Amino acid sequence: MLSMENHSKVNEFILVGLTDAAELQIPLFIIFTLIYLITLLGNLGMVVLISLDSHLQNPMYFFLSNLSLADFGYSSAITPKVIAGFLTGNKVISYNECPAQMFFVMVFASVDCFLLAVMAYDHHAAVCKPLPYGMTMILSVCIRLTIGVYVCSFLQSSINIRCTFHLSFCSSNVINHFFCDIPPLLALSCSDIHINVMVLFILAGFNVYFTLLIIVTSYVFIFIAILRIHSSEGRHKAFSTCASHLTAVSIFYGTIIFMYFQPSSSHSMDTDKMASVFYTMVIPMLNPLIYSLRYKGVKNAFRKAAGRKYPLDI
Repeated sequence: MLSMENHSKVNEFILVGLTDAAELQIPLFIIFTLIYLITLLGNLGMVVLISLDSHLQNPMYFFLSNLSLADFGYSSAITPKVIAGFLTGNKVISYNECPAQMFFVMVFASVDCFLLAVMAYDHHAAVCKPLPYGMTMILSVCIRLTIGVYVCSFLQSSINIRCTFHLSFCSSNVINHFFCDIPPLLALSCSDIHINVMVLFILAGFNVYFTLLIIVTSYVFIFIAILRIHSSEGRHKAFSTCASHLTAVSIFYGTIIFMYFQPSSSHSMDTDKMASVFYTMVIPMLNPLIYSLRYKGVKNAFRKAAGRKYPLDI
């Protein structure tokens, strides 16, 4: 995956983790194991339900299943290593394992950003242009959009990995974080990191602000369209369609912006770690719950899988 010249005198890194308090290791192991199990069951369960239920074969659920896969991958790139560290006390990560972990974290984080934007556009098309929607958002279009999301995410992540691990790490190998992330690694480098900071800011800014622009623009038109609906039932149905997505967007982007775009004067790695726990572990666990509680199709599919009959409306 990586063909980079090793300018480093470091052959492994030590992750500081969340805490060194011995009395907290087992409680945190139990908490994070439960979080990961719920994430695993929720996201893979969502993918299986959508794949097997014929009532969910439409663009909205197609993108939702890809979001669930990204959340599963996102959490799996980090959480098992953290759990193992709590149990064994071993917080060493090899020089090759570190960029691999960082690569997959960045890929799935970017996929989440782009998919949330694509889902906003899909909601816009469904609410604002319902008549041509079936001809616009056909399966081939959805597949092309999803492939574009993954290609863009892989390219951006590869650029960041190449820039980061082209640096020299000549002194400390202790990463003040619980996973390999770019900011704490840049703090360890004895190379000039100005270009790296600029590349990170440009790519992260593009991911966050470009996708947010698509989301905000889509919802401006959605809200205008909802206000033009005369029946309260129609307005409620249109808004209900978007409510879960809006909730997921608010939680995800709020945490990311707080994490990466706060002023340097108030920047704290301890604060970053708490925010990182939320967006790398808690959000992937919450997303299936948010969508399953609000999307009638998901609830109906779950009842069917449990052996209960349900109406055909979605």
